[in-house]
Amino acid sequence: MKTIRDKKTRELYIAACIDGPNSLFSHLDDNSKSLLRQTATCKGYKKGEHLYDEGSLPPGLTCLVAGKVKITKKGVARREQIVRMAKPVGFIGHRAFFAGESHIASAEAIEDSITCVMKTDLVFGIVRSNSDFAMNIIRALATDLGFSNRRTVTLTQKHIRGRIAESLLVLRETYGCERDEATLKVYLSREDIANLSNMTTSNAIRTLSQFASEKVVALRGKAITVLDWDLLEHISHLG
Repeated sequence: MKTIRDKKTRELYIAACIDGPNSLFSHLDDNSKSLLRQTATCKGYKKGEHLYDEGSLPPGLTCLVAGKVKITKKGVARREQIVRMAKPVGFIGHRAFFAGESHIASAEAIEDSITCVMKTDLVFGIVRSNSDFAMNIIRALATDLGFSNRRTVTLTQKHIRGRIAESLLVLRETYGCERDEATLKVYLSREDIANLSNMTTSNAIRTLSQFASEKVVALRGKAITVLDWDLLEHISHLG
């Protein structure tokens, strides 16, 4: 982890977090934005580094402005479960931040990533004084809860093929595809795909190989190219 101190670089990342078209901060008044810009800190993380760990306290409201991050939770026998994939520009660790609690999961960069952290007192001050901003926060948290509820059903009720298919669709929804509109724009290990799909790595490897033999996907190292999106969605729907 490295704190970004170069003024121009820092300003660019903070602008992406505050002024981006999908940012919850974009409709704030100029004074609030100015205070956020002056006090935010930006940090860079290499692939494999942890942005935060389970049990740690949030240092502020963290915005992912570049890179890709997996949010993981240790379960029975310390087995890892990926509970969410994060993309820019978006918040990570915000459940713990708004709850005033320690993190119940960890965040790890799956490629080089950049975060901006907004000061706790300043963010809560804006929430208390700006009802529109508060409602946007509530909507964001409610959206996350809806996603978690749907994923719970998927991971507990669907069979292995349905779970893998669903995970590939989630990765497309989160990160999109390369220019060919078929290759997922994220490159995960088979272990990560297994942890995202709530299964063993061997089952993930076997199922992806079956999909490849059925011409649903093509596999090249960590690259996964979906050859038939309709069939993949059908497999996911069947469960």
